[in-house]
Amino acid sequence: MRTRRVAWGAMIFTVAIDGPAAAGKGTISRAVADRFGFRHLDTGLLYRAVGVKGGDPATAARTLLPEDLTGTDLRTLAAGQAASQVAVIPEVRAALTEFQRRFARAEGGAVLDGRDIGTVICPEAEVKIYVTASPEVRAHRRWLEVGGEEAQVLHEVKDRDARDMGRADAPLRPAPDAVLLDTSTMTITEAVGRACALVEAALSARKRAGGHG
Repeated sequence: MRTRRVAWGAMIFTVAIDGPAAAGKGTISRAVADRFGFRHLDTGLLYRAVGVKGGDPATAARTLLPEDLTGTDLRTLAAGQAASQVAVIPEVRAALTEFQRRFARAEGGAVLDGRDIGTVICPEAEVKIYVTASPEVRAHRRWLEVGGEEAQVLHEVKDRDARDMGRADAPLRPAPDAVLLDTSTMTITEAVGRACALVEAALSARKRAGGHG
């Protein structure tokens, strides 16, 4: 795909990309941000960083620093499980919500990927995409990354899905107006192309309407 980076200046434009683990939302989000010159935030890293820091999760969330998001240990399966565990704590979610909202609605455009961006963090997002895939496909992708026993990875993926979808505070689910993007049988090029087309259409519609954010 041809890359086109655009300086959007004072425009406020948010792309919310949600979905379960290993569906491809991180890869898609980074590609969309690069394509349009938007800033990108992997919100899952916030929760992973809190989980990895240890101690009292609420305190860890309130004192989180930008450098805490750069650790090489944040991409491990253990960090992902820790993130899912601390994400159910209301005090942790409250401490991280405002940061995400400021990032989302700052000038220049932003892409955020997570589990509740379109439903809770930024329900006013101009584009909402829910990226998913079957548990088996997602487990295989994760297994290729982390190794181990594939059956155990599948069990952990399903366990995390149940935890994320069943929590009382901001459960994982598509926003009512989100576009569903099932990547089970898609190549990454196809998935990125579909997401970029949705953003391009929204930007074009705003331009025709004379909107500037």
